[in-house]
Parts: sequence; structure tokens; C-alpha cells
Amino acid sequence: MTGSHESVNLILRGSVKPDVWSPASSIWIPYLNERWEELYGGRIAGEWYPLVLSPLVIAGWSDLVEEYGVKSFRDLYRLAKAGVDFKYGHTDPLLSNSGALTLLLEFCEAANKTPDQLTVDDVRNPKVLEFVRTIESRAVYYGKSTGFLGSWAAENGPQAISFFTAYENVVISNSMKARAKWGVGLKAVYPSIGVIYSDHPLVMIEAPWVDEWKKLAARELLLFLLQPHIQELAEKYGFRPVNPLVPLDPTAFSPENGVLPKVPVPALKPPRGEVLEAILEAWVKVRNPGV
Repeated sequence: MTGSHESVNLILRGSVKPDVWSPASSIWIPYLNERWEELYGGRIAGEWYPLVLSPLVIAGWSDLVEEYGVKSFRDLYRLAKAGVDFKYGHTDPLLSNSGALTLLLEFCEAANKTPDQLTVDDVRNPKVLEFVRTIESRAVYYGKSTGFLGSWAAENGPQAISFFTAYENVVISNSMKARAKWGVGLKAVYPSIGVIYSDHPLVMIEAPWVDEWKKLAARELLLFLLQPHIQELAEKYGFRPVNPLVPLDPTAFSPENGVLPKVPVPALKPPRGEVLEAILEAWVKVRNPGV
């Protein structure tokens, strides 16, 4: 098991030859295909199907979310420009899927475009870079594990970090624990521009080493993972089911756990591979060098 970005690199180098592939988010599929086409021609990632859903959200202490009216990354930029003293964090986009999704959404807010509309020129625009750099100037934490970040925030409280990005399931896992310790819970902010899902797609690989029997086995695996009892099991860990026959668990997806039963903003489409690559390359220009 390895991170989504690293798995792309391993496939491109030929270090691994998977029969199926499951990155944390479908944003990596066009990225892999474009990189593969540059090197070898054609595409390697074929049909794909989401297995579970967890949107990337801005997590914050509920009183701070209300006090500062945070509804988007643009609000974090506004607070930073106004000199408001807050602490921000997310995982490293070169090491973690949630960090890459965060950086992508920051660039989208800066350019006022959705991921599928974003261009390489937008990413390199000095005004866009200034926007992202301003948000990142408030960062106090870049780590590798989103789950660890959520637990760390709940354990160390509002004085350690004000806002951070995480998957919705991480908020569910930590909100009540945080409230019990600090008297205030964590709240998920669904960015007004829209959300990108960590949808853990099962991707069919189109390569010479994948024969018809392996393709059949991959589809059997997909059918197994979409079965209602498997989808219900995923809900216990805070993931939304993709099987429409499985109802959402109202005890897990509730304001008491810092989340909403219905995601109130649209789902965003992934960027082109070249755009995601440009964003990752821009990380060194926008990150807080002191973290």
C-alpha cells in the first residue's frame, strides 16, 4: 500500500504492474493517463467506478467557523489579508491525497474557476500564486496522514490549530471527542465553490499483463465491494455509500458529528492531468517555508 501520487509514479516507472488500481480520488486518473500517454502512448487507466465517498472539507472549531463566517478558502484568504491571527493546516500535497485536493481547491478559488476549467496559465498567474501563498502563510502543519491530523487537532485544541482540511469522515471520527475535551466541537465547512470527493475508485487497467481472466476477477471484486453489507460497513467509518440501495446512517451523518446529511454544494469534476502536475510543481512557490 502506498499513497496515490506515489502509486502513479510506481506505475509509470514499471515498478508495479497492477491488475486493478484504487487511488484515493479519481483526480489521479487523468493525471496517470496523460503521463502514460507522454511516455508510452495510449492510456492505461480504463473504466472506473467509485466505491465510497468522502468530500474534502475545511474543518474548523464550530465557534470560530461561526465567528469568522468561514464558507470557503476565499474566506481564509480574506482573514489572512485582514491580519486575523489564525492557524491553518493540511497534509503535504506531495505526500497525501487530501493535501493535493486542498491545494487544487485553493488554486480554484484563487482563479475563480472549477477544477475542470482551470488551466496551466491560471496556475502560473502571479495573482493566483499570491492568493494561495497568503492562505499558506498561516499554515502551522504539513503532515502525511489526514487521519493523524484530525486526531492531533482534536487532542491539542483550538490553540494549536484553527482550521484544517480533511475528509468528512475524519471530522465525524473526531468532532465529539474534541467537544468532550474542549467544550466545542469540530465542524465541516463544505467549500462554497464545491467539493472534490475522495471516492476511492476501482480502476480497470488496460495493459498487456491484464488478461481476460484478470478483467473478470476485477469486475467480481467491484460487485463484491458494492454489496449492501460492505457499503454499510464503510458507513461505520464515516464514508458515504455509493450503492443507492444503502440508506445514509443518520446517526453518523448529523450536525452532532459536525457534518450535514446532505452535501450542500456541487461535486466538482477533476482537472486535466497537466493542470494537476502544474499545481504540484507550484507547491514549492506557495508553501510556508517555516513549516
